[in-house]
Amino acid sequence: MASEEASLRALESLMTEFFHNCTTNERKREIEELLNNFAQQIGAWRFCLYFLSSTRNDYVMMYSLTVFENLINKMWLGVPSQDKMEIRSCLPKLLLAHHKTLPYFIRNKLCKVIVDIGRQDWPMFYHDFFTNILQLIQSPVTTPLGLIMLKTTSEELACPREDLSVARKEELRKLLLDQVQTVLGLLTGILESIWDKHSVTAATPPPSPTSGESGDLLSSLLQSPSAAKLLNQPIPILDTESEYICSLALECLAHLFSWIPLSTSITPSLLTTIFHFARFGCDTRVRKMSSVNGSSQNSVLGQERGRLGVLAMSCINELMSKNCVPMEFEEYLLRMFQQTFYLLQKITKENNAHTVKSRLEELDERVLCWWRQAESYIEKFTDFLRLFVSVHLRRIESYSQFPVVEFLALLFKYTFHQPTHEGYFSCLDIWTLFLDYLTSKIKSRLADKEAVLNRYEDALVLLLTEVLNRIQFRYNQAQLEELDDETLDDDQTEWQRYLRQSLEVVAKVMELLPTHAFSTLFPVLQDNLEVYLGLQQFVVTSGTGHRLNITAENDCRRLHCSLRDLSSLLQAVGRLAEYFIGDVFAARFNDALTVVERLVKVTLYGSQIKLYNIETAVPSVLKPDLIDVHAQSLAALQAYSHWLAQFYSEVHRQNPEQFISLVSTALEAITPLISSKVQEKLLLSACHLLVSLATTVRPVFLISIPAVQKVFNRITDTSAQRLPDKAQVLVCRALSNVLLLPWPNLPESEQQWAVRSTNHASLISALTREYRQLKSNAILPQRKVQMEDTKVIIHQTLSVLEDIVESISGESTKSRQICYQSLQESVQVSLALFPAFIHQSDVTDEMLSFFLTLFQGLRVQMGVPFTEQIIQTFLNMFTREQLAESILHEGSTGCRVVEKFLKILQVVVQEPGQVFKPFLPSVISLCMEQVYPIIAERSSPDVKAELFELLFRVLHHNWRYFFKSSVLASVQRGVAEEQMENEAQFSAIMQAFGQSFLQPDIHLFKQNLFYLETLNTKQKLYHKKIFRTTMLFQFVNVLLQVLVHKSHDLLQEEIGIATYNMASVDFDGFYSAFLPEFLASCDGVDSNQKNVLGRNFKMDRDLPSFTQNVHRLVNDLRYYRLCNDSLPPGTVKL
Repeated sequence: MASEEASLRALESLMTEFFHNCTTNERKREIEELLNNFAQQIGAWRFCLYFLSSTRNDYVMMYSLTVFENLINKMWLGVPSQDKMEIRSCLPKLLLAHHKTLPYFIRNKLCKVIVDIGRQDWPMFYHDFFTNILQLIQSPVTTPLGLIMLKTTSEELACPREDLSVARKEELRKLLLDQVQTVLGLLTGILESIWDKHSVTAATPPPSPTSGESGDLLSSLLQSPSAAKLLNQPIPILDTESEYICSLALECLAHLFSWIPLSTSITPSLLTTIFHFARFGCDTRVRKMSSVNGSSQNSVLGQERGRLGVLAMSCINELMSKNCVPMEFEEYLLRMFQQTFYLLQKITKENNAHTVKSRLEELDERVLCWWRQAESYIEKFTDFLRLFVSVHLRRIESYSQFPVVEFLALLFKYTFHQPTHEGYFSCLDIWTLFLDYLTSKIKSRLADKEAVLNRYEDALVLLLTEVLNRIQFRYNQAQLEELDDETLDDDQTEWQRYLRQSLEVVAKVMELLPTHAFSTLFPVLQDNLEVYLGLQQFVVTSGTGHRLNITAENDCRRLHCSLRDLSSLLQAVGRLAEYFIGDVFAARFNDALTVVERLVKVTLYGSQIKLYNIETAVPSVLKPDLIDVHAQSLAALQAYSHWLAQFYSEVHRQNPEQFISLVSTALEAITPLISSKVQEKLLLSACHLLVSLATTVRPVFLISIPAVQKVFNRITDTSAQRLPDKAQVLVCRALSNVLLLPWPNLPESEQQWAVRSTNHASLISALTREYRQLKSNAILPQRKVQMEDTKVIIHQTLSVLEDIVESISGESTKSRQICYQSLQESVQVSLALFPAFIHQSDVTDEMLSFFLTLFQGLRVQMGVPFTEQIIQTFLNMFTREQLAESILHEGSTGCRVVEKFLKILQVVVQEPGQVFKPFLPSVISLCMEQVYPIIAERSSPDVKAELFELLFRVLHHNWRYFFKSSVLASVQRGVAEEQMENEAQFSAIMQAFGQSFLQPDIHLFKQNLFYLETLNTKQKLYHKKIFRTTMLFQFVNVLLQVLVHKSHDLLQEEIGIATYNMASVDFDGFYSAFLPEFLASCDGVDSNQKNVLGRNFKMDRDLPSFTQNVHRLVNDLRYYRLCNDSLPPGTVKL
């Protein structure tokens, strides 16, 4: 024993030294190596068994258990059976002897080590493994220990990691399923007996006017007075030990429910018991217990009880999340919902002492959980409600005994008393799910539309009113002031998210109840508009300009709130624009006209009295408010541009005066704002509205309105100060579209194309004057300052031209012809400038963006000769050296340049007909001989995605460049004789695809796999002789290796399907030749294991069975390798 004793002392001192803060990293490494070497010795476990029984040092115990864990999970196959028996016998004894005194983390680790043995050996060599656990649970002294063992077993055996073969995984699940009924019965018994035992002694409080909870609503929810009575029993006060046992039992149930199927094993009595415990979370009296007695011990108890509520709700939510509900379980489900809504009523019940909100705040206290982040009861309850609405509402709504409307009333209360913004957002999500459900239900049953809507109308109107109140400072200032409107998260601030989610709910209600929604929203908007329109009387002229004569602090605050509300309501009105157009245009015409007239009036008013430039008493608050209202009124009007377009098409023949007046007034509101002196937010809103009028509405008289001519003159006047980039681009787009887009409702003969063409040419000429002058001195060397000026001109001009081309790329041929005629000279200048800037990647980037847009939108108008000239210029400029410089040395801009060049080539190779076919050889040669060698070995994904897309387009759109045979020929001669051309290029492209599957970039892998599958679907790629005979099984091999190495695990399903599609071309070859060869080449497994792997791969030819076989093969191959790696050296296997 001396050596064991000495070893223990040495180990203790090593461990203490290792964790001492003075120990150097070098020394720690030495100790670590020493400990690892010790663990690898055969028989080290005997020492560890001694250490565990003889030490109180936590570090030593943890180390010893790690040695056992490693032995069982990685070396168990090679351990002699006598030793295994000894370990199986000693470790449970150790646990039984010391479980009360061991620190909980050591005890849990020891439990896991014993369960790991069960995972390997039960039931064949460790037949009493599960029986022992059941005995522990049934013996009162060891119940907690048994429950910990049970939960660990559920975690480790029901969903084991991959260090087991598939057959063993299936066996374990079956063994566990056989035990489910027994286990659930035991757990039910434990929870029931503790509840009953403590209920008897719980003092029943005297009845009071506020404590009666069996109102009509409750009766209708529960359908039975006895159930209501049962749930009204006072909650028992549990001692610490009972509390602890209940929490362990509920944790076990939550994990069991995560994997066992819904069945009658989950009995009504078990469900009722879980609901009893769920009441611990929603009864604030339980929490009060702790503060009455005052001691910290009791406060912990209060938290523990709250935690029981959270755990019980976790169990309920696990059951709720299962979508597949057997018929026999539906009744249980209904009972669950009735009981949960009893809890919901309890949570939202108001009495004198408690407002609902303060109760929810108490329930929302974070409950301490041991094994994961803290979660509150309210979060769990909200999860339940979300699952109910998203998964089960359609199932339950049909039950006459389930009062859905009353449920909505409770959900309403629950939503609008949430203590946190996040909680409120989560509840709005639930309402959105409900509204989506209602909308789709009505669409599928149009005949019942009125009946369905009548049933829910009151609830929806109530919801709408309350959501609108919540976004207004008038009703909800304290909460709204807390929202952050500065920090961006996912491109929106907290305030914007709040508003957007609220407006989505408003819009969904509008879709269902348009008249109600409008009559609720419009008066509120009207009230705030009156305040805004009334500001004019307070505007006074001062020496420096106009001033708003409202100075009292209270008045300023009220004005601030009113303006914020107006801004939100304008966004709401804009969001609803889509519900006034299409089929309902005529029916809702008057409402929409009222809105548009008000919006036009408001925008003009803002522009005329220049509220955006006015001086105020609190400039940091009121000025942004005034600007925002003005910008939002323009944006709301822009939202109605589709309505205006429909209005125009309805009235253009008869009295269009009203329409003309609306559009003209809107333009009067826009024009003064198109100035570099106006704040950008407002300027951009005005520009966007102008673009919508020019693009969506397109009235014939637009160009003759003085306001529009004024904008033309301002933009083409070179002496005027240029607008900021974004605004300049938008205004130029609007003016170009006024001249280019066909007028609606007019025949071709009345479109006045000749005049419009001349005007467009002069507009583009004015916009590109400086740019076109660059051509003459592009070749001369430029000084640095001069170069910067040139770059600015190029940037400003190309951004405008690119946008103009993009905006008409989907329009009629005539529009595109006129556009190209106007642009022709600028395009030629761009081509002439290109070589001069080939080494300035920022300029090349912009030029290629412009050319890409030209190719996408105007390639037909450019004509073949000029297009060829452009492509040839690019091919000449992008030499191997230039490509290498761009990709390797110029960073992301250089890569972007090459990517855009490849995108241009993608457009070219997709062009149908023979025009660009002569370029194919040089495009393929550029890809495979110049670009591919540079990027193939780079780990960076830059350029690769674009290159492979180009290669895919080359194959997909030019299949006959490689495979000549016509349909007729292939019918006559059969597939085998198809003619193959350009074979070397085809093989090189396929090889590049194959290579890409060996690289770590998962996005590229997914993209390229999709490309191959598409080529197979459309062109039968896998069936082609060259692919079938020389590449097919190479690809299958690569895909299987990827699965084995787990390098692209997220794509398991896609890889499985692709493997099937390839193998199905030649199943005989796959099973008779490929699979045996693949297994023969696998290292790390012996011949017997290879035979088993081969036998287990059944010769199925359907997709589900085949992919299942593939995943089984991969799992078991990895498992065998793991086993073989863990055998002691020199092991002889028979």
